[in-house]
Amino acid sequence: MDIKKIRIALDGPSGAGKSTIAKKIAEKLGIVYVDTGALYRTVGLYSIENGISDTDTEGIIASLQKIDLRLAYEDGTQKVYLNGVDVGDRIRTPLGSKYAAAVSKIPEVRAFLLDVQRNIAAGGGVIMDGRDIGTVIMPDAELKVFMTATAEARAKRRCLELEEKGMPQPYDEVLADIIARDKSDSEREASPCVPAEDAILFVNDEYGIEESADFIIDLAAKAVSA
Repeated sequence: MDIKKIRIALDGPSGAGKSTIAKKIAEKLGIVYVDTGALYRTVGLYSIENGISDTDTEGIIASLQKIDLRLAYEDGTQKVYLNGVDVGDRIRTPLGSKYAAAVSKIPEVRAFLLDVQRNIAAGGGVIMDGRDIGTVIMPDAELKVFMTATAEARAKRRCLELEEKGMPQPYDEVLADIIARDKSDSEREASPCVPAEDAILFVNDEYGIEESADFIIDLAAKAVSA
C-alpha cells in the first residue's frame, strides 16, 4: 500500500499536542490533515456568539439548522468557515474549549458533523485527530494511535500555545480546565474519549513535536508494509 493513501486516526485528550503533531505528519507524508476538534469548537463558537448557554442542549440543537460549516484547504492549511466567515483563532480560547466539550456530548451535534468527517476520510491519504476517530469516524483506519500525556504536561503546553497567540491564561486555570475536560470527555455517553481496541498507546510527555511525528510516521510505515 502507498503510504500516501493511508488513513491515520490520532485520538487523545485535550492538550496532548494532537493538532500540532498531526499537521507535522501530514506535511512530512504529503497527506491531508483534518482537525475535527475545530469543527466542534466552531459549533461552540456559534453558541457563544449568539448567547446560547453551554448547558442549553435544546438551544444548541436548534442552532444547527442555522449553521453552514465548510472546510477548506488554502495554502496547505485547514480553514473552517462558519456561515461564510473564517473563524481563525476565535475557536482557540479556554471558553471555546469549554463549549467544544459541551456540544461534543450532544448526539445530534455529532451526527451533524459525522458525514463531513467520513466523506473526507473516504478518499484516504488523510490524518484526523480528535477523540473518537478510531472508534467512530474511521474504525477501519490502517493506523490508530491514542496519544496522551499527563495533565500537568498538557497544561504547560497549552499555556505556551496561548501565550504565543497573545491570549495568556494562568497555569492553574488551564490545568483545571484540562482535568475537567478529561472527565467530561471520558464519561460522556456519545462517543467517549477512549482508545480503540486496536489503537497503539503513545504517551508523549518526554517527546517533542518532531520526535512524536517521526514516531507515528514509523508506525505508519510499518502499517502499510504489513
